[in-house]
Amino acid sequence: MAETGFKKWIITITVIMASLLELIDTTIVNVAIPHIQGNLGATLEDIAWVVTGYAVANVIILPMSGWLGGRFGRKNYFLTSIVVFTIASFLCGNATNLDELVIFRILQGLAGGGLISTGQTILLETWPREQIGTATALFGLGAVVGPTVGPTIGGWITENYAWPWIFYVNIPVGALAIFLTYTFVRETPKEEKRPIDWWGIGLLAVAVGSLQTILEKGESEDWFAKNYIIVLTITAILGIILFIWRELSTDHPIVNFGIMRHRSFAVGMFTSFILGFGLYGSVFVFPVFCQNLLGFNAQQTGELLFPGGLCTIVMMPFIGKMLNKGVPAQFMATAGMFLFFVFTWMLSNSTLATGEKDVLIPLLIRGVGMALLFVPLTTLAMADLKGPEIGQGSGLNNMMRQLGGSFGIAALTTLIHVRQGYHRSTLIEHVNPYNPAFTERLNQLMHGFMAKGKSVMDATHMAYAAIEGAVIRQTMLLTYDDAYWISGLIMLFSIPLLYLQPFKKLKAVTDSH
Repeated sequence: MAETGFKKWIITITVIMASLLELIDTTIVNVAIPHIQGNLGATLEDIAWVVTGYAVANVIILPMSGWLGGRFGRKNYFLTSIVVFTIASFLCGNATNLDELVIFRILQGLAGGGLISTGQTILLETWPREQIGTATALFGLGAVVGPTVGPTIGGWITENYAWPWIFYVNIPVGALAIFLTYTFVRETPKEEKRPIDWWGIGLLAVAVGSLQTILEKGESEDWFAKNYIIVLTITAILGIILFIWRELSTDHPIVNFGIMRHRSFAVGMFTSFILGFGLYGSVFVFPVFCQNLLGFNAQQTGELLFPGGLCTIVMMPFIGKMLNKGVPAQFMATAGMFLFFVFTWMLSNSTLATGEKDVLIPLLIRGVGMALLFVPLTTLAMADLKGPEIGQGSGLNNMMRQLGGSFGIAALTTLIHVRQGYHRSTLIEHVNPYNPAFTERLNQLMHGFMAKGKSVMDATHMAYAAIEGAVIRQTMLLTYDDAYWISGLIMLFSIPLLYLQPFKKLKAVTDSH
């Protein structure tokens, strides 16, 4: 039964608030890593587990969240998740060593996984079914904007306060969300007591946990050069096969794969994966590009991302209204994928002279594109689900988006590594005494240094060092341009997937529920 009036909006604000807590925390920590590393005396390899532990725990719990909400009651599970997340945030800020911080981040990730899917399910049950587009748009505010503004908030807090405050800021927001959830969210009936599929839970944790760890650590560990990555890969493949077999053969599955019978949902799993690839991949590449090549600091980079996020916020309600009026979701998602391609194409033409004004328009285009993608894609995936299927579908849909993001970051990191070597070898071929352009540039630099009083030998060394620096910068530029270009093409080539989903007017779909 849908809510109306004041209560409907209070529940909506509560859900968005809780979802933002979890989603901002996926990226807010990234910019503070150097500060945490120095404070706790950890190596870069060890400190990375602060991010990895959270992501792994998060993606393990997501597909289980529908079952947990059904067994313990949606309100109870959502409320418990907020309480645990808030307590874990305090413990993270209060951690005195790396082991404590990683453990508390894992706890935070386990609780956070329950906030996203359960929150989305509560929102879909709160709004009238004929307004599903608007409900999805409002939820999308947190899902798209959270990862985008995370670096902005994290950079500002780290620069002006201390790193523990990136966790402490969650406490008042969490406390308010706890009060509002307890007061206004309606409890749903608990499912009858059924046997717990412990084998399913174990296989899910092993399979998805192994896969997420591979994606998070693969590039930094040189992929299959490390034995534990090979072991995790075998474990992930076997775990996924055994988990699917188990869930299809048991009478009481943790994850109900029966909802894959809905063609729109089954295809939606792939489009959600692509959405995650574009959303998280672009948020990963852009800050690295700005800070490593253009010389921006963390706060400046975050501030650059903010207008695009604001653009997404402004567009979301309009997208929801267009869906409610019957505009085909496929058409809007097509426009969104094309705009994302335009964003990557514009940035793939960046130069070393690119400044803040040059990236503003592409980022605004990305903001509009993300609004046109998230709402229609999520609505298409969820439109045919009803009853308990909504919670299960929400969990799987959010898991695929998270995995898409992890795949995107891993793939783009590997691409950057490979293309960096390629571009360097190509450029270095021109650095030889038989190239007139090289000798002319070398002589110019040498004469410039000698004019400043340097000896011939020192001037020669400095000239070669300057040319090496130019080669490195050009190599990085060409590599990041490739990363933008490839991610844009993946989004563009995914457009045909949208038309495998049936065209339906949302009102007609929701009336059947």
